[in-house]
Amino acid sequence: MNDRTMEFSLQRDKESELKKTLTEVYDALKEKGYNPVNQIVGYILSEDPTYITTYNNARSLIRHIDRDELLQALVKNYLQD
Repeated sequence: MNDRTMEFSLQRDKESELKKTLTEVYDALKEKGYNPVNQIVGYILSEDPTYITTYNNARSLIRHIDRDELLQALVKNYLQD
């Protein structure tokens, strides 16, 4: 019998989904020949979706991400050891 308790973490699930989506957007930009980092930064700063390609539905995917949550996750991950 398994006596371990499963831990539910909405924050961890949300960050995992955010990472998955951002990776898909990054890959689509790279496949189309763009500099993914520059394009994503341009989108974050301007909120102009035209920085993101429509290839592989990347533009639609990134628009489902809350920019504030994305920035929080990026800073958090950057500062972690």
